Amino acid sequence: MNTVLVVEDGLTDMEIISRYLQQAGYSVMSATSSEEAQDKIEKNKPDLILLDVILPGKSGFEICRELKSNPNTSKIPVVFCSTKNTDVDKIWGNMLGADGYLSKPIEREELIVVLNRLINK
Repeated sequence: MNTVLVVEDGLTDMEIISRYLQQAGYSVMSATSSEEAQDKIEKNKPDLILLDVILPGKSGFEICRELKSNPNTSKIPVVFCSTKNTDVDKIWGNMLGADGYLSKPIEREELIVVLNRLINK
Protein backbone atom coordinates (compact mmCIF):
# COMPACT_ATOMS: atom_id res chain seq x y z
CA MET A 1 0.00 0.00 0.00
CA ASN A 2 1.34 3.42 -0.94
CA THR A 3 1.76 5.99 1.81
CA VAL A 4 0.91 9.66 1.43
CA LEU A 5 2.05 12.31 3.91
CA VAL A 6 -0.53 15.09 4.18
CA VAL A 7 1.02 18.30 5.54
CA GLU A 8 -1.89 20.56 6.42
CA ASP A 9 -2.56 22.81 9.41
CA GLY A 10 -6.30 23.16 8.77
CA LEU A 11 -8.07 20.31 10.58
CA THR A 12 -11.09 20.29 8.26
CA ASP A 13 -8.94 20.13 5.11
CA MET A 14 -6.76 17.46 6.74
CA GLU A 15 -9.81 15.34 7.53
CA ILE A 16 -11.34 15.67 4.05
CA ILE A 17 -8.09 14.95 2.19
CA SER A 18 -7.25 12.01 4.47
CA ARG A 19 -10.69 10.50 3.94
CA TYR A 20 -10.40 10.83 0.14
CA LEU A 21 -7.00 9.13 0.22
CA GLN A 22 -8.09 6.30 2.51
CA GLN A 23 -11.16 5.64 0.35
CA ALA A 24 -8.83 5.37 -2.66
CA GLY A 25 -6.70 2.78 -0.86
CA TYR A 26 -3.77 4.90 0.29
CA SER A 27 -2.17 4.75 3.73
CA VAL A 28 -2.16 8.26 5.24
CA MET A 29 0.28 9.98 7.60
CA SER A 30 -0.36 13.53 8.71
CA ALA A 31 1.61 16.53 9.92
CA THR A 32 0.36 19.96 10.93
CA SER A 33 3.67 21.87 10.86
CA SER A 34 6.89 21.99 8.87
CA GLU A 35 8.88 20.50 11.77
CA GLU A 36 6.51 17.57 12.18
CA ALA A 37 6.53 17.00 8.41
CA GLN A 38 10.31 16.95 8.20
CA ASP A 39 10.50 14.48 11.10
CA LYS A 40 7.97 12.11 9.48
CA ILE A 41 9.67 12.35 6.08
CA GLU A 42 13.04 11.40 7.57
CA LYS A 43 11.62 8.49 9.58
CA ASN A 44 9.05 7.09 7.14
CA LYS A 45 9.94 8.11 3.55
CA PRO A 46 6.38 8.46 2.17
CA ASP A 47 5.59 7.62 -1.48
CA LEU A 48 4.13 11.09 -2.03
CA ILE A 49 3.75 14.33 -0.07
CA LEU A 50 0.68 16.59 -0.21
CA LEU A 51 1.85 19.96 1.02
CA ASP A 52 -0.02 23.10 2.02
CA VAL A 53 1.81 26.34 1.18
CA ILE A 54 0.91 28.29 4.31
CA LEU A 55 2.12 26.42 7.41
CA PRO A 56 3.44 27.17 10.89
CA GLY A 57 7.24 27.37 10.70
CA LYS A 58 8.59 27.03 7.18
CA SER A 59 6.28 27.51 4.23
CA GLY A 60 5.41 24.66 1.93
CA PHE A 61 7.53 26.35 -0.74
CA GLU A 62 10.58 26.21 1.57
CA ILE A 63 9.94 22.57 2.46
CA CYS A 64 9.59 21.63 -1.21
CA ARG A 65 12.84 23.37 -2.12
CA GLU A 66 14.68 21.52 0.67
CA LEU A 67 13.17 18.14 -0.28
CA LYS A 68 14.01 18.52 -3.95
CA SER A 69 17.60 19.62 -3.26
CA ASN A 70 18.27 16.67 -0.91
CA PRO A 71 19.39 13.48 -2.73
CA ASN A 72 17.60 11.34 -0.10
CA THR A 73 14.20 12.94 -0.76
CA SER A 74 14.45 14.47 -4.23
CA LYS A 75 12.58 11.59 -5.90
CA ILE A 76 9.51 11.81 -3.61
CA PRO A 77 6.69 13.47 -5.58
CA VAL A 78 5.40 16.68 -3.97
CA VAL A 79 1.94 18.07 -4.72
CA PHE A 80 0.85 21.42 -3.33
CA CYS A 81 -2.72 21.75 -2.03
CA SER A 82 -3.41 25.38 -1.33
CA THR A 83 -5.81 28.30 -1.41
CA LYS A 84 -2.86 30.22 -2.88
CA ASN A 85 -3.77 29.35 -6.43
CA THR A 86 -2.74 32.18 -8.71
CA ASP A 87 -0.71 31.43 -11.81
CA VAL A 88 2.33 32.94 -10.05
CA ASP A 89 1.93 30.53 -7.11
CA LYS A 90 1.67 27.57 -9.49
CA ILE A 91 4.69 28.68 -11.52
CA TRP A 92 6.69 29.20 -8.31
CA GLY A 93 5.73 25.73 -7.07
CA ASN A 94 6.78 24.25 -10.40
CA MET A 95 10.11 26.13 -10.31
CA LEU A 96 10.80 24.66 -6.85
CA GLY A 97 10.29 21.16 -8.20
CA ALA A 98 6.69 20.39 -7.25
CA ASP A 99 5.11 17.61 -9.27
CA GLY A 100 1.58 19.01 -9.05
CA TYR A 101 -0.54 21.87 -7.72
CA LEU A 102 -4.14 21.43 -6.56
CA SER A 103 -6.37 24.31 -5.52
CA LYS A 104 -8.56 24.16 -2.43
CA PRO A 105 -11.25 23.13 -2.00
CA ILE A 106 -9.80 19.82 -3.17
CA GLU A 107 -11.90 17.79 -5.59
CA ARG A 108 -11.72 14.07 -4.87
CA GLU A 109 -11.48 12.94 -8.51
CA GLU A 110 -8.72 15.44 -9.37
CA LEU A 111 -6.73 14.44 -6.27
CA ILE A 112 -6.90 10.73 -7.08
CA VAL A 113 -6.00 11.23 -10.75
CA VAL A 114 -2.91 13.27 -9.83
CA LEU A 115 -1.78 10.81 -7.16
CA ASN A 116 -2.26 7.76 -9.35
CA ARG A 117 -0.27 9.44 -12.14
CA LEU A 118 2.64 10.34 -9.85
CA ILE A 119 2.80 7.20 -7.73
CA ASN A 120 2.46 4.80 -10.65
CA LYS A 121 5.11 6.49 -12.82
